[in-house]
Amino acid sequence: MVTTRPTRQRAVTNENDENAGPTRMTRAKAAGLGAAAHAGDVPKKTLATKKSTATLNGATRATRTTRAALGDVSNTLKVEGVGAAAKEGKKPAATKGAVAKAARPTGVQKASQADKPRAMSTKTTNKRLPPVETNVAAKKMKPHADDTEDDENAVPEEQEKPVKSKKEVTAKVEPVVDAKLEPVEVFPDDVQDLDKEDVDDPLMVAEYVVEIFEYLKELEIATMANPDYMDSQNELEWKMRGILVDWLLEVHTRFRLLPETLFLAVNIIDRFLSTKIVQLDRLQLVGVTAMFIASKYEEVLSPHVQNFRHVADDGFTEEEILSAERFVLSALNYDLSYPNPMNFLRRISKADNYDIQTRTLGKYLLEIGCLDHRFLAHPPSQVAAAAMYLARLVLERGPWDATLAHYSGYSEEEIQPVLQLMIDYLAGPVLHEAFFKKYASKKFLKASIVLRKWAKEYVVEYGNPLQEETSQPPSKR
Repeated sequence: MVTTRPTRQRAVTNENDENAGPTRMTRAKAAGLGAAAHAGDVPKKTLATKKSTATLNGATRATRTTRAALGDVSNTLKVEGVGAAAKEGKKPAATKGAVAKAARPTGVQKASQADKPRAMSTKTTNKRLPPVETNVAAKKMKPHADDTEDDENAVPEEQEKPVKSKKEVTAKVEPVVDAKLEPVEVFPDDVQDLDKEDVDDPLMVAEYVVEIFEYLKELEIATMANPDYMDSQNELEWKMRGILVDWLLEVHTRFRLLPETLFLAVNIIDRFLSTKIVQLDRLQLVGVTAMFIASKYEEVLSPHVQNFRHVADDGFTEEEILSAERFVLSALNYDLSYPNPMNFLRRISKADNYDIQTRTLGKYLLEIGCLDHRFLAHPPSQVAAAAMYLARLVLERGPWDATLAHYSGYSEEEIQPVLQLMIDYLAGPVLHEAFFKKYASKKFLKASIVLRKWAKEYVVEYGNPLQEETSQPPSKR
């Protein structure tokens, strides 16, 4: 019969022996050993270990029910000799041998974690908190006259005065707020304040609409193209530009785009041709790209690049249009802040009581400025004022009064140069058929037919204003 010796009498342990329970090396046990200890050494002080184990098991049984109810998951218990070892800075005996294995049944936690509950307990107990609260309460209270000299936390009476000056600060701010609400613009006696009725409408921005249009009039000078840029072009002429814009008008109508898109596209073309020399076979690519950029800027849903390739009869690929888009934008320094003439037309139409017939004729006259290169020398606000002036003159809506002059920014004399250009274009032969057919429909009140008929009668009666400078002004008919 083979006899087995007790495990505790073995001097040398076998790491591969599965039955060696108490002396088997684990990760947690290795972490509990010192740096000089070897994995195969027999644990020392076996009797102390058994005593600690008994004490630990007794403490565990006594506190098992309460710790389970509180949800305590800590594996460290306070045993005898732990406090003395902590004070001396030594590692407690419970962190070695079998006691360490009983205290850490999972074998995962490190031995240094036994010190964390004691460290946290010392941090949470802050004995200085009650004196701080007392000092805060003492600062709020007015100190006694005898104690202010020795009390370091005493606050003098002069520091309490800024707290009482809240009402004074509020009283100083109120006049500034009221000053902003005062009317900035002073109207003459014969000019009506038409923005007063739009104060309750947040979309009309009546508070600063005057400043907006003042800014637009400053901006339109910076975004005007060179009126003589065709002199630097080798293969292009003004007639070719008119044909291109007339074709873009047809594309604009087919895609049902906004009027602002057309004006911005023409401005992009003129500004680009003012800086770059373009060959004749690339002029249509410039027009398609300008309309593509303007639709991205103005439209809510712009047409796809495939649609612009299709309207150009597949003369250019999509890659060429996208490449031209980057080139045009870089030439313009990505500046598309063009004050659209439609904004000025709507502003003047407000003084005209938003008459739909007058504004429809005004739109037709405004688009003449896109086709005729002679309008490049005049800012969009002046072209819009002349368009509304001529539309009212044809429909006999009355004289150009002070209210219309105020909201347009131009008097009757300042409008005459642009007015003569419009009458000269209307009285001449039809050069742009797509433009003429567009406004010959009932949708646009046959504006092109009405204005052309009126211009011929005017030239017969008063002559061509560009040829006869001494002719009678149309306002005195």
